[in-house]
Amino acid sequence: MSKKNNQDKLLIFALGGVGEIGKNMYVIQYNNDIVVVDSGLKFPEEDMLGIDIVIPDITYLTENRDKVRGILITHGHEDHIGGLPYVLKHLNVPVYGTKLTLGLIEGKLKEAGMLGETKRILISADSEIQMGSIRASFFKTNHSIPDSVGVCLDTPEGIVVHTGDFKFDHTPVNDQFADLQRIAEIGSRGVLALLSDSTNAERPGYTPSEANVGDELEDIFRKSTQRVVVATFASNVHRIQQIINASIATRRKIAVVGRSMVNVVSIASELGYLNIPEGMLIEPEEVNKLAADRVVILCTGSQGEPMSALTRMARSTHRKVDILPGDTVIIAATPIPGNERYVGRTVDELFRLGANVIYGPGSVSGVHVSGHGSQEELKLMLNLIKPKYFIPIHGEYRMLRQHAKLGEAIGMDRENIFIVDNGDTVEFQGGVARKGAKVQAGNVLIDGLGVGDVGNIVLRDRKLLSQDGILVVVVTLSKQDGAIMSGPDIISRGFVYVRESEGLLDEANRIVTSTLNKLMSDKVNEWASLKTNVKDALGRFLYEQTRRRPMILPIIMEV
Repeated sequence: MSKKNNQDKLLIFALGGVGEIGKNMYVIQYNNDIVVVDSGLKFPEEDMLGIDIVIPDITYLTENRDKVRGILITHGHEDHIGGLPYVLKHLNVPVYGTKLTLGLIEGKLKEAGMLGETKRILISADSEIQMGSIRASFFKTNHSIPDSVGVCLDTPEGIVVHTGDFKFDHTPVNDQFADLQRIAEIGSRGVLALLSDSTNAERPGYTPSEANVGDELEDIFRKSTQRVVVATFASNVHRIQQIINASIATRRKIAVVGRSMVNVVSIASELGYLNIPEGMLIEPEEVNKLAADRVVILCTGSQGEPMSALTRMARSTHRKVDILPGDTVIIAATPIPGNERYVGRTVDELFRLGANVIYGPGSVSGVHVSGHGSQEELKLMLNLIKPKYFIPIHGEYRMLRQHAKLGEAIGMDRENIFIVDNGDTVEFQGGVARKGAKVQAGNVLIDGLGVGDVGNIVLRDRKLLSQDGILVVVVTLSKQDGAIMSGPDIISRGFVYVRESEGLLDEANRIVTSTLNKLMSDKVNEWASLKTNVKDALGRFLYEQTRRRPMILPIIMEV
């Protein structure tokens, strides 16, 4: 390792994942070496009209691309791997992940046509990697997907630990126990900074074991006299295994429905993470050929997503599967904040179809437990790692705040806990931390094939169009004397119903004509000022008459 001089410092910051749920991306930089942890996406908020997904702004990384040594992925959830196809287009660096994580990433890269040019490096919990002056090692954690790891980064300034998403499940479904010994051993070496998952920082106690869900599912399967439909996160491989086990125990066959569910089941079973007996899976078309009490339908849609399998079944628009009266539908997931309304709508529609729906928080229905540790587990992690400095990550602001309180509760100094926003840097020099300069961070919006080409102005226009509609004014002027040759013709969309508003539109016509005539007599013939004046006069009149502000588009032609 190179000798340290006075300019050497360690920087830690998030490009996504703090003050929000989703698009996780954390950066650890020592001088000319940058290590990135995770590269996720998040789903759009309600005011992001027409946007498909949101990824972090990676301007800082592309400007420093020659320093980026690689991207370490903690596990295979969308909010940790979903941004990779977009990020790797601009930043072709090696990606490190465990077996299942890389399997899921490869599926994504194949779809994007990028599998050939991306360097993928398989790691295990025992791997060690030298990334410039930073040495990365890993430790096993429990989460709602197999092969999850935390990351330990040995830098010349000290050890930085990133927990990844974790809980402490002492009876894990796949016998992958969290490596408490390794975590404690890292803690005993002296840790400079800990970045820890804050998702459940508001929840007291412990998160129940995934094993509890298996018993509950089997019980429901036994009591159901007809078909059982289970919706869960496609990536929750442990939950899928529990559904398979409950189906074996109650002699039911499984039909897998929904593109992402089919993908994950095939990748996970190919790699040996799902144990599915021969002949267990059937095609969706075969569902109606079997007795109703011999079938389980495993599908996507636990979040009420409009195009998901369960939502289409609930609306009776699914091509292959209908919900019949007496079917049992299990929603084995908790709504992500913001999705509650969609889930509620789906549940209503399922009840209307006569289904028996089992849903609600895990504690009520028993068919879902979180993959994230509650307060006692977060305290345990803090106590095992014993960091000098603590940066809560992975959560909305209130969760980070609660997690900071837990840090204080176990005896940390408030000055040593940093609550950050995306782009806020924490600088470490000589073992001392302080807030540093801000780096560029924000949202890059993806709409169809466009990456980042929809910005605030386009969203503002979409909002305006969706709220007050549009008026197009078409006028043809004479080149010789500027007189109006034809028009003005007014086309209204989403503003008023033309047939019932003839008087209003006739008056609008008169205002456009008189405005143009006045401008012509004042010898104003620049198109820009003609358009602006028409817009202003018409906008004022329409607001007085209707209290609405439609988008006004004047189109002026000369002949």
